[in-house]
Amino acid sequence: MSEPLKTRREREKQARYDAILDAAELVFSEKGYERTSMDDIARTASLSRALLYVYFKDKAAIQRGIMLRAGQSLTARFQEAKATADTGLAQISAMGEAYYRFYQDEPDYFSALTQASTAMAEADESQAEEMLCSKAELMELMIGAIRQGLEDGTMSRERITDPVQTALYLRGALHGVILLCQSELGSGEGGAGGNFSADALIRHTMEMLTSSIAA
Repeated sequence: MSEPLKTRREREKQARYDAILDAAELVFSEKGYERTSMDDIARTASLSRALLYVYFKDKAAIQRGIMLRAGQSLTARFQEAKATADTGLAQISAMGEAYYRFYQDEPDYFSALTQASTAMAEADESQAEEMLCSKAELMELMIGAIRQGLEDGTMSRERITDPVQTALYLRGALHGVILLCQSELGSGEGGAGGNFSADALIRHTMEMLTSSIAA
């Protein structure tokens, strides 16, 4: 097969793959994941059901494809955020802000990533490897910023003994508070006797997390 022909076919294959995910995102958003059928996705993508199954074995595999997209979107946001700051502490702060904006701007992707760890257990080898690589790339960006913060003196060497552990703590804590706000402060009003908004609580959390690792 000539190189131009191979390249064209690869482009066409990628275009169909993307069209299927675009269609699935649209239908999932309109009907919900459970009520969406493979026929719905094929029809929205203007593809035959048979061709749909060439690309994805089932609806769960399509959802994992969307999870990969979500991871790629968040990785790009982290990369852009990290590039805006010089010190390690400022980079981590910028990535925290990027994570919050990701939650605000792309709630469906945020929800998809929340379910990614469970979904990975059912993925085939190829998809599982892609999902692991995406997760590792996100973590490496945070770990790199923490290591830089330790080197440039903006982060505390006394409180940070393991950059990997600290990266997991920061992401897990912020993610947990965002989920808390989703479930308990969705109306924007403070709960449990607090007169504050979800935005105020999340920003307070980011400030507390940053101060907890600062030198």
